[in-house]
Amino acid sequence: MHPSKHLRGSKGDDLKGKKIVLGITGSIAAVECVKLIRELVREGAEVHCVMSEWAEKIVHPYSIEFSSGTEPITELTGQVEHVSLCGKVPDKADLFLISPATANTISKIANGIDDTPVTTFATTSIGSGIPLMIVPAMHQSMYEHPVVMDNLQKVQEELGTAIVGPKIEEGAAKVADKDEIVDNVIRLLNDDLKDENITVITGGSVEPIDTMRVITNRATGKTGIELAKRAFRRGANVQLWYGNVQAEIPHWIPNRKFETLDDLIGYSKDLTETVIVPAALSDFGVDEVSESKISSEKGISLELKPLPKFIEEVREEVEFLVAFKAEDSREKAMEKAEKMIEDRRADMVVANSLEDVKSEKNTICILKGDEWVEGSKRELAEKILDEIEKRK
Repeated sequence: MHPSKHLRGSKGDDLKGKKIVLGITGSIAAVECVKLIRELVREGAEVHCVMSEWAEKIVHPYSIEFSSGTEPITELTGQVEHVSLCGKVPDKADLFLISPATANTISKIANGIDDTPVTTFATTSIGSGIPLMIVPAMHQSMYEHPVVMDNLQKVQEELGTAIVGPKIEEGAAKVADKDEIVDNVIRLLNDDLKDENITVITGGSVEPIDTMRVITNRATGKTGIELAKRAFRRGANVQLWYGNVQAEIPHWIPNRKFETLDDLIGYSKDLTETVIVPAALSDFGVDEVSESKISSEKGISLELKPLPKFIEEVREEVEFLVAFKAEDSREKAMEKAEKMIEDRRADMVVANSLEDVKSEKNTICILKGDEWVEGSKRELAEKILDEIEKRK
């Protein structure tokens, strides 16, 4: 058995049963394809690759075969590979993904030219109604050529092509990160939350004591980030608002940083119909913030004041509100969560005990009536989104 078979679905099944054809063209970013292919396989995809002549000069076909488990197509033969994979045939591909896509390839596709294996696959895919996704990569000066920009717009608007990236850095239009590409591939092929507008608020807020010190809560923000990523993958229009977090923010999801609770409340006019709030927001702030750093030479006393409850402040502006309640024990978490439904009129509350919280796992109960469920943050995020879809 090829080693790639052992990896298939090791991260999840978002691409289980999906056949993806990856077109690789002659950009130096072709060296990133091995990692990209492996990520697609880990999500459950069956990956077939087609390479241009110039791509072969940058990455060897053996590397592509190793990562995908299938021999790459480097020339079209009497087997009519472009038709058997991307034609109007049974069991055709679910997606033709070109990463990296050069200026040359993009311009040829825009004008119906197919003189390489990759562009012939593109022509066949478009004619067969298979979705096409392009991930540009080239020097910035090439990317900003007016005709190249026009051609990129043409394939997007006239041919319905999805475009991912590029990142403009160091004078180059660099290929998008593999995680961004994979998330967009899954989003294109899994759209059960399409047209849902969701705001996820995560991380801890910080309330100043003086010019240096703050009051905050322990929060990694990982649960909220995972919720935003899962909702994005499922086709929702997502915005991620984050405070103090200990995880990387997926830059391809529209996001906004907040610090204090007042900042967050001030953004409330931009909330969407569905709002999910796993954030650890401060319950207290100092009565008066010092305008200079307080000396540490001697002890001080702070007088704390209760802060507004964000859930109460935005309740009237939100159609479907999902709150989270963490307490020291499951019993106390359930009691407080039920009170949030009654007093603060949350539509759904996710309860958890601080005793259950681990770095990558947690145990939650979605009120009302559900049992406590343990799982990874990814698994629990899926369950929460499933419940939102069911209850709305």
